[in-house]
Amino acid sequence: MKSTKIAVIAVFLMTAMSLGLWARASQQQVRMATGGNTGTYYAFGSAVGQILQEKTGIPITIQSTGASKANIQLIAAGEVELALVQNDVMDYAYKGTDLFAGEVIQDFAAMAAVYAEVCQVVANPGAGIRTIADLKGKNVSVGDAGSGTEFNARQILEAYDITFNDINKQNLSFGASADALKDNKIDAFFCVAGAPTPAIVDLAITKDIVVLDVDDAHVAALQQKYPFYTQYPISAGSYRGQAGEIKTVAVKATFIVSKKLSEDTVYQLTKTFFESRDDIIKAHTKGNEISTSYAVSGISVPFHAGADRYFREIGVK
Repeated sequence: MKSTKIAVIAVFLMTAMSLGLWARASQQQVRMATGGNTGTYYAFGSAVGQILQEKTGIPITIQSTGASKANIQLIAAGEVELALVQNDVMDYAYKGTDLFAGEVIQDFAAMAAVYAEVCQVVANPGAGIRTIADLKGKNVSVGDAGSGTEFNARQILEAYDITFNDINKQNLSFGASADALKDNKIDAFFCVAGAPTPAIVDLAITKDIVVLDVDDAHVAALQQKYPFYTQYPISAGSYRGQAGEIKTVAVKATFIVSKKLSEDTVYQLTKTFFESRDDIIKAHTKGNEISTSYAVSGISVPFHAGADRYFREIGVK
């Protein structure tokens, strides 16, 4: 009788150990690609990664990277499973256009759009610029060569029947663009970033500027060709001298995941992300923009089955 009990206990312990080993083996480790370690992607991604790991038990490691394009390539190479990217850049990758011309990458799926990256056109009113149409013939910086900002600038100008051949195009970073406008070396520049943007705030302190509207008709024309754009209002008073709201467009910082991640893992990550909104807000100000309705609009590539399952469960898809 005693030996029978010992045998039963031994079998129970072996079964429990086997189940524990199976659970640990079946749990998917997640590596998250963000951006440069001084940027918003890295800070926001690090905050989110820590919260998700604590609440789900899924091991999550954070990597500093070259941001959107590099992150998509890292997923394709199997080096990361989760990444932050602009929704327009992931559209280029999925279709093999613009930044990914001739290089179709479809190893990823959307998880959730999280916050706006606002397309801002900043101009010197002294140069006679009041609308985007007035940029024709002007000295305009469109961001670094080959950057997402450069493609956003080309697309927005295209909606106004302006090409890069119609402007004196310069390729400067946001900071260099602000300095050049301050010194009257350029007349306007494009900046795609969270608003208000520090470089523009600092510029507006010492120089009169105008941030140009993208009116409803041109937004509609832009969205018809490029569905990843969303309309976005920059609140009055965001910059010195800005009396009213500015209408413009934005792209979205978006979490994408490797298609190799299981449905259950992505469901758990997505559900926990939205249920942890209050904790994320405490960790990073961009948490204030988290919304389930925002998460599913303006996304032109398919959602992962796990994310889709969550959004349908709560009724936003």
